[in-house]
Amino acid sequence: MKTIDIYEALRANSYPGRGIIIGKSADGKSAVTAYFIMGRSVNSRNRVFTETEDGIKTEAADPSKLSDPHLIIYSPVRVLGNKTIVTNGDQTDTIYELMDKQQTFEQSLRTRVYEDDAPNYTPRISGIMHVGEGKYNYAMHIIKSADGDPDCVERFTYSYTDPINGVGHFIHTYMGDGSPLPSFEGEPEKISVPNDINEFTEGLWNALNEDNKVSLFVRFIDIATGKAETKIVNKFSKV
Repeated sequence: MKTIDIYEALRANSYPGRGIIIGKSADGKSAVTAYFIMGRSVNSRNRVFTETEDGIKTEAADPSKLSDPHLIIYSPVRVLGNKTIVTNGDQTDTIYELMDKQQTFEQSLRTRVYEDDAPNYTPRISGIMHVGEGKYNYAMHIIKSADGDPDCVERFTYSYTDPINGVGHFIHTYMGDGSPLPSFEGEPEKISVPNDINEFTEGLWNALNEDNKVSLFVRFIDIATGKAETKIVNKFSKV
């Protein structure tokens, strides 16, 4: 698969929607993930990422402007033991709760479908990272309608065992702006991942469309020790 330049890809797409990146740093020392949200409406843009005990959550930047919390207020990232779960919706909690009951990543997502936001039927994109005993692997998953037909639910899982140094994969909800919004197509896109969290955070944030970007989360996890470093960038300040 061809490696794309993640920064160029983001600059060329004014509205990829929500996106998940998972991969491995170029020096092979860190498990890497990033998650960003974008918005076109006042309600969708009125958000910030805040840290929680086991991850992050979205909150209204200005609670007085929050008109509908459905689909926009959730926990994108939660940690369960040596597993880091990253998703674009409340399926984070589904994965966390069912995996805690010994179900698999795929089994837990079998209980969910795409988002109920007709006519877009926004895909549910999810990722999971396993970091433990000096080893690392990850998987990504997408649930979508069949070319906009809500009667057919399509599910795809992509697993990456012993990831290659400096390689990551990028999956996002939309191919671009439109009405209805066109769902992501194909496999997760192959990208390059640097060694430095600050470089990666700055590069991603600057590449996202200035009008539509809302928040960005980036985490590097030391594969040898499990120690995590996190960066959060919010366009808006919480009132």
